[in-house]
Amino acid sequence: MNHTDRSRSPRESRGFTLIELLVVIAIIAILAGMLLPALAKAKTKAQGILCMSNGKQMALSYNLFCGDNNDVLPGDLDGVTGYPETNKTWCVGWLDNTTFRQDNTNQIYLMNSQLGKYAGAVGVYRCPADKALSKGKTGVPRVRSISMNGYLGERGGPYTGGYAQFKKLSEIQKSSQTWVFVDEREDGINDGWFAVNMDGYDPIKPASYTIVDFPASYHNGACGFSFIDGHSEIRKWIDHRTKPPVKFGAPLSLGQPSPNNPDVAWLQDRTSVKLAGATR
Repeated sequence: MNHTDRSRSPRESRGFTLIELLVVIAIIAILAGMLLPALAKAKTKAQGILCMSNGKQMALSYNLFCGDNNDVLPGDLDGVTGYPETNKTWCVGWLDNTTFRQDNTNQIYLMNSQLGKYAGAVGVYRCPADKALSKGKTGVPRVRSISMNGYLGERGGPYTGGYAQFKKLSEIQKSSQTWVFVDEREDGINDGWFAVNMDGYDPIKPASYTIVDFPASYHNGACGFSFIDGHSEIRKWIDHRTKPPVKFGAPLSLGQPSPNNPDVAWLQDRTSVKLAGATR
């Protein structure tokens, strides 16, 4: 007869009590609460680094195009779509956040547009933190999250009259302070150009500030920009009106008055310059 089982004490044969299990679960929960925010922060930082890398690549592509085209800036046309239009502007395609459009996933449009051969890969047109999908709330990631400064390139005229619509690279005097690409909000992006209302910039009238197109705030309330001189940076937004809550699958209301918003002042100062009678 095997006496092994009879020799074990009751304490040695029992499992964990409910209280002991709850203590273990509580410890795991505390550790997860300590580690997960750090992991999320690290992921966000990594996305920001990749976003800036993409921005630098796009800025380089922009300058290479100008070098091959007698200093002429890439086109920045409004609402252009369809393959035949790819040689006229930097980006072809109209994105939609509420339903499926072919443009949402059409890589050929991007890679055959003016900057495609310089960019080299479709991935640089999109911020890694962008969660927008091709069918609104479902589908695959859309191909583009960036837009171009609306005061650069051939457009017919500036969004705000009296301000420069730059046509050649040599016309831009503040290359390190003039942005070329921005991450635009997933519920507001459509065509390839980003409108900035310059009202209230010169002379300074903060009460006149308006946000037409909204920049993204993917990186903990911050946004990726790339500049004419080739550098890129992440801008942290200050005013809550610059980053209203995102509604996936629903369009954002554009052209919102935003008086005294310091984010508008920052953006205006890096977008264009007054043509006549400038005081800044």
